[in-house]
Amino acid sequence: MRWSLPCRLVTPCRLAPPSLRTILPRRSHSVASSSPALAYKSYGPPDKVIRLDTIPLPPLVASTVQVRVVAAPVNPADINQIQGTYPSKPNFVEPYGAVGGNEGLLQVVAVGPDVKGLKVGDFALPLSKAFAGTWRSQAQCQPDDLMRIDIDGVSPIIAATISVNPCTAYRMLKDFVDLSPGDVVIQNGANSGVGQAVIQIAKFRGLRTVNVIRNRPNLDEVANELKSMGADLVVSEEDVRKPDVAARIQALGAPPRLALNCVGGKSALNLSRMLGDNATLVTYGGMSREPLTFPTSPFIFKNLTCAGFWMTRWYKDNSLDARGTMLRELFQLAREGRLREPKHIVVRWGGDRDKAELERVGAEAVQGGLEGFGVGKRVLVME
Repeated sequence: MRWSLPCRLVTPCRLAPPSLRTILPRRSHSVASSSPALAYKSYGPPDKVIRLDTIPLPPLVASTVQVRVVAAPVNPADINQIQGTYPSKPNFVEPYGAVGGNEGLLQVVAVGPDVKGLKVGDFALPLSKAFAGTWRSQAQCQPDDLMRIDIDGVSPIIAATISVNPCTAYRMLKDFVDLSPGDVVIQNGANSGVGQAVIQIAKFRGLRTVNVIRNRPNLDEVANELKSMGADLVVSEEDVRKPDVAARIQALGAPPRLALNCVGGKSALNLSRMLGDNATLVTYGGMSREPLTFPTSPFIFKNLTCAGFWMTRWYKDNSLDARGTMLRELFQLAREGRLREPKHIVVRWGGDRDKAELERVGAEAVQGGLEGFGVGKRVLVME
């Protein structure tokens, strides 16, 4: 190894992270000879192609590890992958196809005699595409497919959801502009998983954030929730161009030096208009499915820079040392209560449920991933 219930809605909490006992089943876990899995053999709408399959787990060979999946979220990228619209494609393996899910918290339940650096009981994150899906109860893999982690004092939900959204926020705040305390960052989609992580990490670094969200009936409620995380200013898409909002942004200090865009279209254009000289706009999503269209003048007269970011590419291009440093910093923020659990819905899956029930609950959880981040991220907690 390279590195040493029914559903329930859980909103972000400022209390200390819960212990493992609050989220994990109490019974011990044996080394299974097969595993239920939510899999698909072809691309398409999740409700049409996702089905329950049983994957055999043969006796371990000398260099193999068997893990149980503790918890695994349903992310938008997972849905896009099932639909066939995501650039990163899954591994299709006969006869069951591909197992859904790319993120999760794992625990080692057995190791082959030649495995070094991992032992039964260790927690880990999946490192690579070779792990081949987290929406299952147990799996076998090579030691190099795992990164052992220390989750002492960290909520299992945070550990299961840290590799995508918090890491994306961390990298965008670190890699594009040399930001100093007091600098201003502006973002749209601020109530998304990445947006909430941006707010919290920026707060820790002494940065100020301007947060743009869609108008909605409970706008004040969402704004107050984001402010409780550390947001300095929260405005709606409809109000962002109003003179009083510009004055409130100006009151924060210098114009924003960094804009983070996950919406595109007019929303991204509005972000660019708020930026100062020599600023950078980073696009990491396109929820509106509208193209990015910017006038010529800010590129010439304000030296605007536009860039894209994809966490998957960063993982491919960077070392495990760099990944480990990032994760240790984020886990420490979680231990200190500076990085909260995302708003989520726990979906208990597995255990003694029959096949029909497992398939129904799993399919509903995956379909729920289409509802958007306002409702809460579905997290499969395996029993």
